[in-house]
Amino acid sequence: MKALLGKATAALPPGTVAVAGGTVVLGAASYVHLGVAGHSLSTEAMANVSVLWTIVMSVGIGVFFPVEQELTRIVAARTVLGQGAAPVLRRATLLTAAMLGATLLVLTLGAGPIADLLFQGDRGLVAALGGAFTGMAVCYLTRGVLAGLGRFGAYGLQLGLDGGLRILLAFGCAVLGLDSALAFSLVLALAPVAAMLVTLPPLLRAAGPGGAVSWRELTGGLGLLICSTLLSQVVVNAAVMSTKLLAPSDSVLIAALLNALVLARVPLFVFGSLQASLLGGLTAAFTAGDRAAFSAMLRRIAVVVGLLGLAGGIPATALGPWLIEVLFGARPVLGCLDFFLLSAGTVAYMFAMVLGQALMVFKRHHLQLLCWAVGTAVLVAVTFAPGEVALRVILAYTLGSLATVLGMLAVLRLRFPGAPGATGEPGHEGAASPLGAGAVGE
Repeated sequence: MKALLGKATAALPPGTVAVAGGTVVLGAASYVHLGVAGHSLSTEAMANVSVLWTIVMSVGIGVFFPVEQELTRIVAARTVLGQGAAPVLRRATLLTAAMLGATLLVLTLGAGPIADLLFQGDRGLVAALGGAFTGMAVCYLTRGVLAGLGRFGAYGLQLGLDGGLRILLAFGCAVLGLDSALAFSLVLALAPVAAMLVTLPPLLRAAGPGGAVSWRELTGGLGLLICSTLLSQVVVNAAVMSTKLLAPSDSVLIAALLNALVLARVPLFVFGSLQASLLGGLTAAFTAGDRAAFSAMLRRIAVVVGLLGLAGGIPATALGPWLIEVLFGARPVLGCLDFFLLSAGTVAYMFAMVLGQALMVFKRHHLQLLCWAVGTAVLVAVTFAPGEVALRVILAYTLGSLATVLGMLAVLRLRFPGAPGATGEPGHEGAASPLGAGAVGE
């Protein structure tokens, strides 16, 4: 058994095991937070929490997670070349602060309309949304540098602290008998900020001196990556928001869809422990010119994603309708077919994230954006087709994710040298790809 576990660990990107514990805690915190809220709040209040949670996990991730990804890529490349991360951290802090300020300004100016449209006029939830965005901004900033430096122990600690605090605060709200959507929403603001402060000292000690980083290097692909990530979050989270717009009075369906998505996306939470280490590992192999390691890492992660999909999808399909009633207090409005489609969409979405990271390492952010745009277009078309609302929004998630994967596979096969029928680009070197095509670096 020990030898088998050793082989399984060796097949994962470096740092995965260190991050996995924190990811499990943070993933479990999402279930506990929503489960405790579902049993403590009225249907209307829970619908508000569901909408806020969805916005945080879509818009918030879409805007600030690209900061982590770009910092991981840049710092990992500098580490291979013997350069410290302190100059990157300083400039990235200014950049993140500007992005957060712009986001909070939009929320402030639009507080009234946003509250009326999404939160039944409760402006307090708009403020909680701003607090949650702040927590995301500071966490993704620090995690990006930690991942690039290979400090996965501190990275995992921050994840674990964030998740543990969410669990404690959620139960605290329940014990105090708080029937307040605002109280449960503020959990998403307080926990990440506290976790970041605890892990800030080791980050500052690890970020050594180095050559200056240009604004162009820091921001060159960030805009495209933000657009790609926002579209990816639209695809993965659109079901709840689409139902809110198409059937605004159906609070039961809105809450049940959020619970079902959280359950069907269990593999996605586990995949999060692979993502940070995968991007850093791919970047390091690419920068060092180690084509064999790059290709082997992608092959192994594809197998892991497939196994994660099976391990999560089979129980979700068979037990999902019963589990969301027991765990979250949801009404029985979704069936096994709905959970099968959601699970299939999750598997496709994970493959899209893996292929998208390969495109990032090649600095082909524009092609990644194009593929997510295609997936989003498919999602919109299916969402507004005739039929039952629940089936439309669920099928839109599945087909949108699948369209993105097919687009990325086509790009990787046709765009880069080494693919049948592809033409090489002057000044670029082809590298063997695990996808049947050559990969090109700059």
